Amino acid sequence: MATDIVVPILGESVSEATVAQWLKKPGDAVAVDDPLVELETDKVTLEVNASVAGVLSEVTAEEGANVEVGALLGRIGEGQGAPAKAPAPKEAKPAAAATPPPPAPPAAASDAQSPAVRKVVAEHGLDAAKIQGTGKDGRLVKEDVQKAVAGKDAPAAPPQEPGAGEERVRMTRLRKRIAERLKEAQNTAAMLTTFNEVDMGAVMDMRKRYRESFEKKHGVRLGFMSFFTSAVVAALRELPAVNGSIEGDEIVYRNYYNIGVAVSAPQGLVVPVLRNAENMGFADIEKNIGILGRRARDGKLSMEDMSGGTFTITNGGVFGSLLSTPILNTPQSAILGMHKIQDRPMAVDGQVTIRPMMYLALSYDHRLIDGREAVTFLVRVKDCIEDPERLLLSV
Repeated sequence: MATDIVVPILGESVSEATVAQWLKKPGDAVAVDDPLVELETDKVTLEVNASVAGVLSEVTAEEGANVEVGALLGRIGEGQGAPAKAPAPKEAKPAAAATPPPPAPPAAASDAQSPAVRKVVAEHGLDAAKIQGTGKDGRLVKEDVQKAVAGKDAPAAPPQEPGAGEERVRMTRLRKRIAERLKEAQNTAAMLTTFNEVDMGAVMDMRKRYRESFEKKHGVRLGFMSFFTSAVVAALRELPAVNGSIEGDEIVYRNYYNIGVAVSAPQGLVVPVLRNAENMGFADIEKNIGILGRRARDGKLSMEDMSGGTFTITNGGVFGSLLSTPILNTPQSAILGMHKIQDRPMAVDGQVTIRPMMYLALSYDHRLIDGREAVTFLVRVKDCIEDPERLLLSV
């Protein structure tokens, strides 16, 4: 008796997926919980596992097919498995017909040449009929022949087949969804970006002093993200509009702080969420970011990991970006962009000194957040980073 393989519940508001890859072939033996097929949704890639042991007897949804929740993907039959059938050879495609050469340009009259022109044509073995004349009535002039000589001596460009040097691949569902959401943010929000710069010296000194003891006690490295996440939460408490969103003709203010952390994963940019970051200490933040980062790299993020964010932090500095204008992660109303730390000459107490500086960028929806609130938010983050003891004392 065969057992159906169906599309599982994918998550809130997600009803469709794409069959990304079959991990088993018809005829393969499968054990309980063996991964059978990968499905790709708008947000994550997930595996469908075998509910029974047997043989994959049938595949009904091929790779690339769009399937809805509950749709049939294939069937598992009874047995111990059999060798998979070799794929049928693909039918050879007929060779493309050769493209005929373009017609030759009209030939100039051979008698419409001066003796000097005929001499140069003869010396270089040119065909006067194939040279376009620019003189009166199409006559060849010396400049025409000189151009023909230069063209004859130049190396001929190798012929290029149409599409040569190109590769076309189908956009993944996740990549298409990323494109849609980014364009939606630009089309919907009145997006504006404000900038500031922050001296990273105090944070770097604190990390250096406590790095070993922090890692020894908590089993995780002390990174910059714990400082910035805590600073963002402190600023959001003071400026609730930055943590809010517009829904229809209402503004939703939130008293919880779910901070999305943008991560570059193999399948594209994803934003897993630190839930209730206001209740996390530095160690909790670092541990959870590490867990979510590994899940993102392994393609194991769940729908719950990706949903419910109220504010996003993105760090282009890990790739060397010095300055950028991040795009909103809708329906959120603001996103903080971190960048590369770079030594720069700064005026400190009337003296020029070299300091490790980072540019910060806050993109925000001007429909909800005024310039005063955006600038105040960014200054508050800057103050917390430049004087991190504020985070411990909540001042």
